[in-house]
Amino acid sequence: MYTTINENGILNNYSTEPKLYYAEYPTKKQQNRYVFQGVVAVLFVSSIVLIALGVS
Repeated sequence: MYTTINENGILNNYSTEPKLYYAEYPTKKQQNRYVFQGVVAVLFVSSIVLIALGVS
């Protein structure tokens, strides 16, 4: 972190910028896991909606 002072004496603190990197394309195993998580999320939300409709 470095600090600068302007002509009015106000301090400005600047943080160091993180090192940039490019995202890697997910592997087939990760893609399958994302699909599984999506299916579980859809089932969870639809079951909540159906329960709410049943109760009301």
